[in-house]
Amino acid sequence: MEPVIIVLIILVVLVFIALIKTIQVIPQASAAIVERFGRYTRTLNAGLNIVVPFIDTIRNRIDLREQVVPFPPQPVITQDNLVVNIDTVIYYQVTDARAATYEVASYIQAIEQLTVTTLRNIIGGMDLERTLTSREEINAALRGVLDEATGKWGIRVNRVELKAIEPPTSIQDSMEKQMRADRDKRAAILQAEGVRQSEILRAEGEKQSQILRAEGEAKAAALRAEGEAQAVRTVFEAIHAGDPDQKLLSYQYLQMLPKIAEGDANKLWIVPSEIGDALKGLSGAMGNLGGLGGGSGSGGGNGGAGVPAQERREKPSID
Repeated sequence: MEPVIIVLIILVVLVFIALIKTIQVIPQASAAIVERFGRYTRTLNAGLNIVVPFIDTIRNRIDLREQVVPFPPQPVITQDNLVVNIDTVIYYQVTDARAATYEVASYIQAIEQLTVTTLRNIIGGMDLERTLTSREEINAALRGVLDEATGKWGIRVNRVELKAIEPPTSIQDSMEKQMRADRDKRAAILQAEGVRQSEILRAEGEKQSQILRAEGEAKAAALRAEGEAQAVRTVFEAIHAGDPDQKLLSYQYLQMLPKIAEGDANKLWIVPSEIGDALKGLSGAMGNLGGLGGGSGSGGGNGGAGVPAQERREKPSID
């Protein structure tokens, strides 16, 4: 009985193993390659799949999601014979699990080597300055070549990115000095522009200030002249309204002479020619006043003293 029990146990184990090998569960976004006696049979998609145990074998399970693979820095020579190290990142996705298994031995290694050779061809036709400023152009050219080459491998390259472009240390120092010189130059230009604008604004302000000051002085002079003219006109009108005679005018003129001579700075002052006429008129007026006084005295007893007074009264009429 014991050998029978052992056989039954072995059969149960074999059936259990067969069931395990018969039922294959493939996760979502994955695929499995099935071979029968070493030959490709079919591709198992996501879900529950049944295979023939001990006859069908699963060779490879492939992830169909988009993959990101960074590649180490690669030395590349530019057109002007400078060595730069370039880091790249590849975004790819397996679209055909069968082609990715049988068309290429290792598609990751193949993509890396193809990326390096293509990158060297592209950078070899550019100088350093263009290499540093043409990342988008390099990415587009690299992606086009990789997508075309990896299509038969069942691989689709979605994106290619350059992580870093590192020129030699000496070139980096030269570039930093050049950038520092450019910044200093721009700063000096901006400072000079600021000083220039400040001087222009200051000159414009002084110009406007002088113009306004001149306009103010002109208006003040005009108003002052207008006021003086109005004052003269008022005095003239007042004089004519009072109807003064020559005697009064002569007397007022003599009163103004001391005021003209006032002040220590008046060392020399000119007597106008009209003062003679004024004095003559004043003299005549004083003579007339004296004649009138003498005439009244002669009535008291001196008749001869009144004769010169009469002559003085008549003399201005003769002249």
